[in-house]
Order: sequence, then structure tokens, then C-alpha cells
Amino acid sequence: MSKSRWDTHRNIQERWIIKGALVLESPAHFGNGDVSAWTDMPLARDKETDKPLLTGASIAGALRNYLRASSESQANDLFGEIRGNTAIESALIVNDALASNADDLEMRDGVAIKPKTRTADDKKKFDIELLPAGAQFDLCFELNVSQSERDVLVRALAIALYGLESGAIGLGKRKTRGFGHCRVVGWRVRRYRVTEPRELIAWLNRDGANEKGDNIAPLLGVEVSNIEKEKFTLDATFELDGSLLIRDYAASNTSADAAHLHSKRNGKLEPIVSGTSLAGALRARALRIANTMANDASRADKLVDEMFGPRKGELRISRVRVRESVIQNGMSEMVQNRVKIDRFTGGASNTALFSEQPLFGLPETRIHIALELVKPKKQEVGLLLLLLKDLWTGDLALGGESSVGRGRLRGLAANLQLGGDEWELLEQDGKLAIIGNQEVLEECVQEFVKEMQNA
Repeated sequence: MSKSRWDTHRNIQERWIIKGALVLESPAHFGNGDVSAWTDMPLARDKETDKPLLTGASIAGALRNYLRASSESQANDLFGEIRGNTAIESALIVNDALASNADDLEMRDGVAIKPKTRTADDKKKFDIELLPAGAQFDLCFELNVSQSERDVLVRALAIALYGLESGAIGLGKRKTRGFGHCRVVGWRVRRYRVTEPRELIAWLNRDGANEKGDNIAPLLGVEVSNIEKEKFTLDATFELDGSLLIRDYAASNTSADAAHLHSKRNGKLEPIVSGTSLAGALRARALRIANTMANDASRADKLVDEMFGPRKGELRISRVRVRESVIQNGMSEMVQNRVKIDRFTGGASNTALFSEQPLFGLPETRIHIALELVKPKKQEVGLLLLLLKDLWTGDLALGGESSVGRGRLRGLAANLQLGGDEWELLEQDGKLAIIGNQEVLEECVQEFVKEMQNA
């Protein structure tokens, strides 16, 4: 005699309602996959309110991917799975969320760059609509708990939500290129024992006081920690040697033909180094270094593709994650008028006068660059160290017009971490001081050379 559906239900004993405010720390794009009449990549919007929408599917996907890095079984327990011909339903319900504080949307221009010539690729320009940093979403989760699975589900949920709380989970498009960095603050947790009539009615009415706090683990009664331990992190501080121009053609606060890119932080436009520009410069130089050292070009392409993601074929997410950073104490009020010179006559070309508004460096100007490499290999760390050297010495320029001296940096300090090792790099009286075991760094560089030369 087969069991009826009433004999095979999950026997839910408790329902947990967890809420929190998700705050964007950098601009983010939550798209709908369509192209509108005025932008190539519009934001997804709620049809009723027209507010930008963050779907529950996007949130759940990011949480599941983060949790899977810790335990595949925990991810399946919390979010369900397919077992043979049977679908196991997710124990976690994730609601859609609408944006608040998102009136001033940003528009960014982008263009694909040819790796060999470092010039714009034909017909590869696009623009993207972004939510500004500071925009908020009110998140809501509901966990359905049976008595036999209670401890497993609550712990798995705590680990996943800790990823949002700690900023380890990015959301939306181009998360590895500086977009979509966020954190959740102001957790509220309410547990309903739905086997008791009074609690069941309270759950139906969403009544009852919440337990509040900024740390999700104590509110759920468990202890968790960051599960992303296999990574190499680099945090470096530079000064600007001259000027920097990462173009923002859509800038409305200037009459110049091209101005340096600004983005809103705390309601104020601030000059930034975009993650896309930084990652593009690093990838191009990484390929150049690898090709110089390799005895086979395919070996260099493979290493760079494994780190930064392939440009063709089967696409994979980049394991190099960069952050957008605000440039501190730069001067961006000066407009430069320039003219194109006719190479044959040496005179000014007709109708070729243009103006630019770059960011100029002052003695107190500081540029902070942060990146991390997930699941690093020694040869990959070695390549990143060579990239840091080129940035540190000003050999690798950022932004446009590097041929006229823009985008050069000078290194001041850096912090490197790999596993349990840590290094401090300091510029002292024109010399580089390294605090930490230098042999490990040298070993990583040598591993990169061996990998390229197949030694």
C-alpha cells in the first residue's frame, strides 16, 4: 500500500522569519536580460512600483554558491536537490526585494579592449545602468524547520547569511570587477513554534517581537566563521604621479568633452578607480609578462585565462576579484584644452580641438587598490607579485592616455596575505622594505617562471 501525500509531508515544527537591510557598498547591476531604447543593460524593475528589483532567485543563488564552498551537503539540505526522480524542496524561502534610497541611478560606459593593441574593439561599446552605492534592500527569509533537521538547517542558514553580513558575497553582474559589493546590517529574527495554536496564529499575522542585532550567528544560536580561507589578498596604497583619466563621457557636472570617472559615495560624487579599468590593465599586463617568459604562447594564455576568466569558448568566472576604490584628496577641477597635431605639417588639425578634465595628483593624494585571488596556486601568486611590482614602480599605468604620462602610480605600502603567512611592504627613503618571509614570495615567482618555461 503506497503512502499518501499526507503521510509524507515534512512535519514542520518551526518557522523562522529573518529580516535584514542589505546596503550596497559599490554600484550594482541587477538586470533583466533585456535591452531598452536608451541603455544596453537596464535594471530589472517591479512592474507595480517601478522600483529596481532584486529577485529572490538571485539572492538564493548567491547564498547557495557561497555555502557550497563550505559543504555541498549543507547547500543541498538548505536549498534542496534532485535525488533520482525526486525533487527535494528548499527549506528556505527567499523573497524578492525592492530598492530604497536609489533615486540617483548611475550610467557607466564600457568597451572591449583588444589584448594585443590595447585599443577599443570595433562595435564592442556598451553602457550599463547601475544602482548607486548606499542603496538599500529589505531582505526577508523564511526557514521551515522539522524537528529532525533543525540543527543542520539552522547552522547552514547561519553560514550562508554570515557571507552576506561579512561582505564575502557579491550580488548582480560583474561581481569580480568591483560591482555588487554589499553587507547586511540590522538583523531581525523571530521564531514561531507552529505546533502551538497561539504561535501558529502569530505566524499567520506576523506578530511578535524580534530579536535584533548586527551579528546573525548569535541570533540563530550557532557559531560560524568566514569559510573563504583559500585565497591570496593584496591591499596596496599608492600616490598619483601626475594625472589620471578613466573616462566618463556621460558626466553631467562638467562641460569638458571627457572627464575622470566619479561615483556617488554617501550622497557625494567622488573620483574612483573602477574595477573594470583596473582588472583590464592587470589582465593585459599579466598576458604580456606571461608571453615574455613562456616558451609557448598557449601556456601563457592558459594561465591568464584560468586566473581572469577566458574571453572565448566556455566562459568561467574570474578568480581574481578587484574592488572599486575612492581616490582620496585628488584635484579634479582643472580642465585641459588640447588639440590634435597634423603629423605632416606640424600644425593644428582642423576641428580637432577638445577638452579634458582629468584627476591631478597632490602630495596627499592616495589611491587604494585591493584584490584577491581565490584558490591560488604558487605560480599565479608569483604573477600577481610581478603585477604589483609594475604598479609600484609606475611601469603599469591605469586609465587612458598613458602615452602622454597619465595613470602612473608610486607605491607607498602594501599588505599581502596567503594562508597563514603575511607580509608588509613599505617604501622607506626610496628603498623597498619587506617585513615577512621573503623566501615564500621568491618561491612563488620562481614557480611562475618554471610554469611558463615548462621546467
